[in-house]
Amino acid sequence: MSLTPTNTSREELGLSAELIRKYNQPAPRYTSYPTALKFRTVEDRSSRSALLADLEDAEGPLSLYVHVPYCRSLCWFCGCAKIISTNTALADRYLDYLAIEVRRYAELIRSGRKVVQLHFGGGTPNFLSPSQIKRMAGILRGSFEIDESAEISVELDPRTLSRAQVLAFTDLGVNRASIGVQDVNTKVQEAIHRIQPTETNEKTISWLREAGIGSINVDLIYGLPHQTEDGFKETLEEVLAYDPERLAVFSYAHVPWSKPAQKILERSPLPSADSKIEILIQTVEKLTSSGYTHVGMDHFAKHSDPMVKAQEAKTLQRNFQGYSLHANVDICAFGMSAISQSQNAFRQNHKDLDTYYRMLDEGNIPLEKGYLLTRDDQIRREVIMRLMCDLELDFDARGKANGIDFSDYFGGEVESLRALEQDGLVAFTGTGLKVTPLGRLLIRNVASRFDGYLDTAAKGFSKAI
Repeated sequence: MSLTPTNTSREELGLSAELIRKYNQPAPRYTSYPTALKFRTVEDRSSRSALLADLEDAEGPLSLYVHVPYCRSLCWFCGCAKIISTNTALADRYLDYLAIEVRRYAELIRSGRKVVQLHFGGGTPNFLSPSQIKRMAGILRGSFEIDESAEISVELDPRTLSRAQVLAFTDLGVNRASIGVQDVNTKVQEAIHRIQPTETNEKTISWLREAGIGSINVDLIYGLPHQTEDGFKETLEEVLAYDPERLAVFSYAHVPWSKPAQKILERSPLPSADSKIEILIQTVEKLTSSGYTHVGMDHFAKHSDPMVKAQEAKTLQRNFQGYSLHANVDICAFGMSAISQSQNAFRQNHKDLDTYYRMLDEGNIPLEKGYLLTRDDQIRREVIMRLMCDLELDFDARGKANGIDFSDYFGGEVESLRALEQDGLVAFTGTGLKVTPLGRLLIRNVASRFDGYLDTAAKGFSKAI
């Protein structure tokens, strides 16, 4: 069966206004399970040691993440941990402390563990000057062995990018780049405080291609002020002309209770849930008829892309960086607010920069929060990830992989899925279930049926549509 539905209208999907109201409820995006809302404050040295023990005992490959928190201006929709400044000299001190953290982490890790994935996120990684980018590369390569075939990616803001920065990142080894576009409509850009002309995007794409970066991803967001189906169609057509290998089309998460700047967006009309789902359906139709596979909740890739091949082989993964090709890797994350992940634990650094610095000055790993997974957490994490990645579940296979009787262990959850079957989100098979084309649009709702904590944490999440 094809993983990608095409030319599917709202009527063919059976998506009524009643269903939109029913399923437009708070739900996680499941870049982790349990979600970050379950993380608990690290109270003392013993709890910090317990979180780090999992990393110290582990073997196998590594994935590194570096958080660069600085941005030159504030995009009002943004939900990331960031610091607004135009003073690039601030990054010199940040790199001083990043070097300390990297060395301290490396001392905990067994020798011989190669890095197979490295990602620079933010904030804005191209806030750094070319010399600072070079210095950052030296910090990482001085403590970790990076595999020659490693996937090295960076998030870029075209508005402040220079050719010299592109060359500095390629000298570092970057072979994948993601650029934020969000929407090409000027009225939408004004409403979100992010003016970004088409010429800027085209220049960025040209520089990346000339530098030999073979995989380019474009980020878009739907659900922003003034967006309409016709307007977003123009955005899709323009972005397709850039010919990116991948697109990430995110649903805007309106969470002003945790990101107060988002309240500014309420001055302009935000699309209704009904309008958002129409934009999403249009997006799926447009991209899947233009040579892209709808990989998952918000990701599209060309049919030949390794991400599509991984999904077909059922080896696709999902973590804090979204969909990933790399299984069974520990994520070591560095910088303010960065989240690390190993088999049995999550660890999050302090979100306050001064506290992050102070913790390092005191000789500590700068952890603020963490979580040790129970056996039940691990089982549910795997089930939710396979649903998000494979868009289907084989109950017997999942049961054998986890040493459980699936139908017995998840009896209540499976029974609750019957209601989703009646609404057309899933279809039961002889061995499990498959997510329908309608269910793909509401995959967060499907996956949440296996969440053991959702009833106590739902208020903290954005709505599913």
